[in-house]
Amino acid sequence: MLARRRTVLLAASLVTVLAAGPLAAPAFAAPARASARQGNALDTEALAAALTGLPAADATAALVRVGGVDGAWHRSAGVHDLPSGSPADPHARFRAGSTTKVVTAAAVLRLAADGRIGLNTPVRPYLPGLLGERFRAVTVRQLLDHTSGIPAGDGLGTSFEEVYAHRFDTLTPQQVVASAVAKKPEFRPGRRQHYLNINYTILGLLIEKVTGRSYASEADRLVLAPAGMRDTYFPGSDPRILGPHNHGYQAVKKADGTTEFVDVTEWNQTDRFAAGDMISTTADLERLLTSLFRGRIVPEPQLREMFTVPAGIEGATYSAGLQRFEYGGRVYWLKSGGRYGYNALIAGTRDLGRTLVYAVDSTDAKGAGLNPVAQRIAAAALS
Repeated sequence: MLARRRTVLLAASLVTVLAAGPLAAPAFAAPARASARQGNALDTEALAAALTGLPAADATAALVRVGGVDGAWHRSAGVHDLPSGSPADPHARFRAGSTTKVVTAAAVLRLAADGRIGLNTPVRPYLPGLLGERFRAVTVRQLLDHTSGIPAGDGLGTSFEEVYAHRFDTLTPQQVVASAVAKKPEFRPGRRQHYLNINYTILGLLIEKVTGRSYASEADRLVLAPAGMRDTYFPGSDPRILGPHNHGYQAVKKADGTTEFVDVTEWNQTDRFAAGDMISTTADLERLLTSLFRGRIVPEPQLREMFTVPAGIEGATYSAGLQRFEYGGRVYWLKSGGRYGYNALIAGTRDLGRTLVYAVDSTDAKGAGLNPVAQRIAAAALS
C-alpha cells in the first residue's frame, strides 16, 4: 500500500511539472546534488508492468532505458504500426520534440565557452533587425531560461485538424519569429519565466549567425558528435523519419462517436527548428544525458547554467535547456518533448545515480496531461 501511495504521489508530481508548466512548481534558486543511492533499488517488476497492454487507446508503443548505480534496464513494447501489428522496433528513431532544446542550449553554452557568445549580452546586436525595439533588452541567458518575455509565434493552426491539413507546409523560423515580435512583450525581461518555443527558435538563428553555418551542422559538431549520437539528425522540411522507426498516431473522435487513429508519422517540422525538430533514439538520448552531465560536452563554468534555475522568480523551474524536479529527497534534471504521435523524456540526478529515457508513441501527444503509459514508466523508474 505504501509503495502504491508513493507511486501515485510521484505520478501526480510529474503531471504538475511536465503538464502544468513552470509556474506550477515551487521556485528553486540553485541546484542540489542528490543521489539515487539514497532512494529505493530499481524496481524492474514495476517497470515491466508499466509496459503491459500495449498497444492501447493512449499509446501504440513505448521504448524505455533506465540506468544508474542500481543497474540498467532496457525494454520495448507495443507495435511498429497498427495495420501490421508487428512488434515495435526497440532501436527505432522517433520525433524527440522539445528534448531538442537540451542540444540547442548545450551548443549555445559551448559557443559561450569559446568566447563567441556572451550570455549577458543583448540578442539584438547578434541578430540586427530581427527582434525590434521592444525586445532590445533581451539577453542570451534570458532566452536560455525562458525569462525573455517574448510571446509565442504563430503556427499553422490551433486545432489538430487545422495543423494536420498543413502538415506538409513549410513555416520558416524567421516567419515564426516575425509573428512573435510583432506582438507586445508578455513581461519585462527577467521578471517572470514562461516556457515557450520562441526562445529556442531565436537561439537557433543566433547559432547560425555567429558561426555562419546551419543550426543542424553546428548542433552536430558541438553536441551530437562529442556525445556519440550517430542516429540523431534534424530533418528540416523532409516530413519523413529516415531509418527504422515506429509509426505515430493521433486519436481523433469522429462524428458517430467512434475513435479513428490517424497516422501522423510524416510531418514537416520546420516551424519547430531548434526548439523541437530533432529525430533521435532512446540510446542516443541516453548518451546525450550522460555525456552532458559528465561535462564532456559543455565545460565548467558554463555547464552550471544547465543546473541553475533563475533566482528571485516565483515558480521558476527551468534552467538552460533543462527543468528541475524534486521528489523523495532526490533532485532530477529533465526535459520532456512532444510532437503529434510521439512523447519523449530524458531525466537524471546530477550525479547520474538514476537516469531515465523513454519514447512513448502517444495517441494524444499534445494533450494537456501526461500520457498514462509515460506516467506509469516515470513512476516506476523514479520511485
